[in-house]
Amino acid sequence: MRFGFMEDFRNPVKWRRPFPAFYKAILDQIVRAEELGYDNVWLTEHHFTEDAYNPSMFPTAAAIAARTSRIRIGTFIHLLPFSHPVRAAEDLACADILSDGRIDYGIGQGYSHHEWSAFCMNRSERGMRMREGIELMVRLFKEDKVTFNGKFTQTKEMTLSPKSVQQPHPPIWIGARGPKAITRAAEMGYHLMATLGPDPAPLYVDTLKANGHNPDDFKIAQLRMVYCAPTEDQAWAECQHHLYHLFDFYAEILAEANDAEGDDQPLPITCAEDIRHSPLAEHLMIGTPDQVARKLEKFCDTFRCTDFIMDSQFPGLDPALGTRSMELFAKEVMPAFRQR
Repeated sequence: MRFGFMEDFRNPVKWRRPFPAFYKAILDQIVRAEELGYDNVWLTEHHFTEDAYNPSMFPTAAAIAARTSRIRIGTFIHLLPFSHPVRAAEDLACADILSDGRIDYGIGQGYSHHEWSAFCMNRSERGMRMREGIELMVRLFKEDKVTFNGKFTQTKEMTLSPKSVQQPHPPIWIGARGPKAITRAAEMGYHLMATLGPDPAPLYVDTLKANGHNPDDFKIAQLRMVYCAPTEDQAWAECQHHLYHLFDFYAEILAEANDAEGDDQPLPITCAEDIRHSPLAEHLMIGTPDQVARKLEKFCDTFRCTDFIMDSQFPGLDPALGTRSMELFAKEVMPAFRQR
């Protein structure tokens, strides 16, 4: 099992730091994580948020590439429908070159009504836009002159230049929450990225087999929130308000998506102090390194996972605390799980 971590560069107003200093602190954290032996850093994207969620991952990936030499740099996830596929392919190729072939490309279709409305785009087209965009990008990487007549994008004898270091293109991952998206990722023959919820592996693996793919050739990434401190009380005291900000953000945009799909699932917390004793806590790995290790052991027994992704630098958290948590995890938890 490989170990990675997520960086979203969120800087909420309540805890806001000057952006140049904050970005430098997160880049320093990533450099330290590479020294600690983490395999991947994953960037994530949203737009027009109060907490300045990273809206542009490829420049960030290039900055990381310039500061590191080994760690792989991935997107979890790039909201492809909001980008022109040709420009996305060019940005991806350049990032792969600058990193000397260390880019993983995770793609998603987006779900926030707020974002689709701000872009003046039809949210019902998100799946079609993503599939068409992937098809065009892959052709640009594999072919020299591409003529493409899609519903949303057209090209005429277009050549992607330069192309990526990784051939024919950087590894492609699909972010998926529900059965339809999981099935689609397997049918397309791409790696899978998942978050909280039932284990997607059985459906994903069965669909891979049904489409003639060898499941051993594919990876499954799972994201979990992890925070280590010398004591359990200290861990919760340091992170609970930042976790609440995170959950409140996703509760709002997921509620919009759920309303559109007839699924009403309110957040089971009303304040930061509720989290520790709520049903959500079962899915969080918060506490001492020993407590986190026990939860990770249970996770490994329940979920099929090749790439474990930690979210530890919660919105507004002092980067020094996030780095300390990552150090504790790397030194006291990670070694025992390397051969899983």
